[in-house]
Amino acid sequence: MDFHGIDLNLLVAFDALMNERNVTRAATRVGVSQPAMSAALSRLRTLLGDPLFQRSADGLLPTPRARDLALPVAEALRQIESAMVSQPMFQPEKASVTFKLGLQDYPTVVLLPALLEALEKTMPGIVLNVFAFNDRNAAVDLLDAGIIDAAIGVPPTNADGRILTQQLLRDEFVTIVSGDPLASEQAMAMQTYLDLPHVLVSPEGQLHGLVDQALAQQGLKRKLALTLPQIFAVPAVVARTNMTATILKRVAVHAQASHRLAMFAPPLALPEIVFHLIWHRRSDTHPAQLWFREFIAKQAVAL
Repeated sequence: MDFHGIDLNLLVAFDALMNERNVTRAATRVGVSQPAMSAALSRLRTLLGDPLFQRSADGLLPTPRARDLALPVAEALRQIESAMVSQPMFQPEKASVTFKLGLQDYPTVVLLPALLEALEKTMPGIVLNVFAFNDRNAAVDLLDAGIIDAAIGVPPTNADGRILTQQLLRDEFVTIVSGDPLASEQAMAMQTYLDLPHVLVSPEGQLHGLVDQALAQQGLKRKLALTLPQIFAVPAVVARTNMTATILKRVAVHAQASHRLAMFAPPLALPEIVFHLIWHRRSDTHPAQLWFREFIAKQAVAL
């Protein structure tokens, strides 16, 4: 059967004819003229290759083919009506649903525990399925494919109108070295900073970062000793070596080795890093998805 150009109104007309068994009454039922309903019946007969209804003294009698179609068409129309007209309010306390969330390393450690704590207390039927990604643009591919419902990470560079974002978490950079945490209030001199071997965090495999760009603007260059894709591995490395690293503050604070680290303000101006909540436009107004994003944002504010 060729469904090219099929009009959903033909199914509405068929349902009305099955219920009314009269062209005029069926037309009134759906709010069209009697000629329009007759034309719809003619198109249905051509489309389905069956007369569908036969005239009789008792009105229109459905053929066996029409009787076979009656229930499936009626149920399909009710489902479409329910989906498009009445979207029930999502009740998380009673829901049994799995949300699929893409996370970069930072929100996995900083935000995920708080999300799970809040869910466990009052919404035991909700399950989180977490997908990891490092490349900021990987979130777009995951959302396009429907693999995840939302993502949290650095905003993608290739997003367009179909990908929506909302600022979620902000953090500043600190410079860490192995030492007494009480020394953290002291400022680090630029020359000391340049003399130390550095760890570079590069999830995407690049050999330079924001620090290198800022230094280059002053005609300066640091000594790289190690590059790592995982930011949360850095504090443990620094705590056991003479290396230094400039990383996000919450990473240093959450680290198990934080008691062996001194934190300083970097000797150069660096921007804050903002992590975004990222989702696809197709899920923008879905009640459950809307609640999920609002829930995430609420937990982020409390950090």
